[in-house]
Amino acid sequence: MTQKFDVVVIGAGPGGYVAAIKAAQLGLTTACIEKYTDKEGKLALGGTCLNVGCIPSKALLDSSWKFHEAQDGFAIHGINHAGVTMDVPAMVGRKANIVKGLTSGVATLFKANGVTSLQGHGKLLAGKKVELTKPDGTVEIIEAENVILASGSRPIDIPPAPVDQKVIVDSTGALEFQSVPKRLGVIGAGVIGLELGSVWSRLGAQVTVLEALDTFLMAADTAVSKEALKTLTKQGLDIKLGARVTGSKVNGEEVVVTYTDANGEQTITFDKLIVAVGRRPVTTDLLAADCGVTIDERGFVFVDDHCATSVPGVFAIGDVVRGMMLAHKASEEGIMVVERIKGHKTEMNYDLIPSVIYTHPEIAWVGKTEQALKAEGVEVNVGTFPFAASGRAMAANDTGGFVKVIADAKTDRVLGVHVIGPSAAELVQQGAIGMEFGTSAEDLGMMVFSHPTLSEALHEAALAVNGGAIHIANRKKR
Repeated sequence: MTQKFDVVVIGAGPGGYVAAIKAAQLGLTTACIEKYTDKEGKLALGGTCLNVGCIPSKALLDSSWKFHEAQDGFAIHGINHAGVTMDVPAMVGRKANIVKGLTSGVATLFKANGVTSLQGHGKLLAGKKVELTKPDGTVEIIEAENVILASGSRPIDIPPAPVDQKVIVDSTGALEFQSVPKRLGVIGAGVIGLELGSVWSRLGAQVTVLEALDTFLMAADTAVSKEALKTLTKQGLDIKLGARVTGSKVNGEEVVVTYTDANGEQTITFDKLIVAVGRRPVTTDLLAADCGVTIDERGFVFVDDHCATSVPGVFAIGDVVRGMMLAHKASEEGIMVVERIKGHKTEMNYDLIPSVIYTHPEIAWVGKTEQALKAEGVEVNVGTFPFAASGRAMAANDTGGFVKVIADAKTDRVLGVHVIGPSAAELVQQGAIGMEFGTSAEDLGMMVFSHPTLSEALHEAALAVNGGAIHIANRKKR
């Protein structure tokens, strides 16, 4: 007998599983299809984020930073020690346990909310039918009133450096090193490259990052990207801008990489090479030729502002559609779509999606950059506050970076919050909450912030927008 559901979701990543749970909560019969399995061959929900992306990388970042602090940061606190070592397999094992706990947690949430979990490969057919190919090769056709495509993304491969997951690895392989490579190369100075490069640099690897662009962190505010480049370089990352990789050759357990820069052709040898040049949408065998859903020239499923495809009742969310490839963007799109299926007029504010890089210091922003606003002809007032002037940051011996608040010069409405420093992600989220409600810099300046906190840096930066900062000297207005 053919199974029928109100909603069928293809993909159980942060977009898909959230959409499935929300649909079930709203009283819709819901199934979620996922084919990914763990090393034990068991179904693993959660997508790239939980299994080989956001969560495992943060586990390694936290472990490696604690090791770095134990080596170099404890003495100032009066903590004396000697001979600190890192057990890399234990660190990687801890990461695996965290992943297993979270992925099994999603399965538990499915059961608690009444979501039917189906294992296998999902493919959209004409008429909102979904073909489910099970692990044993058998095929079942499922009927749905609504289908949500949430198939996610995978690392981009580049011909000059073919991944073998041994010497040349992608972001997934870089999470599984069992020892610290002496010489580590990273192709790409984006979020993934900087985070993974930081992990292994803290543990003792000599890390070289090869970035084809001449500009570092182009999406970030210029002041933030300059500070980040300076800080990460000081930490030991050798970041080469304008370095375009043209080839690689694996010789036993090392790889010789060829690249070109302003000085011509160069070669460099690594023990491991991470390819982290971005991600591409997963649409392989996702859509039948006659299903009616269209894909754009970059391989993304074409959708409107509400994630509806060209076929009524079929939606697509997350990394498989336009916009930033971020787990939180995918999750909120999933909720928006399901609520619209139920008839609500839910909207999503794409202008206020925070971006975070979990290096140390953290780098985060929401809204527009100063350079983008000036390019649009918007007059702005800017306030900054350094963590070096924060009592809480000083107490924690974590004073690098600053908070920057940008406001419209005419209305004082906050248009961007940019942070590099401790707890940047949390501070930017405070800014995002205010911006969602149309806050002005004056509003933030009039709020009471608890003391001593890192949040006070946001408060002071907002005060500085209009020349009213208390704990730094204010810039004289022209």
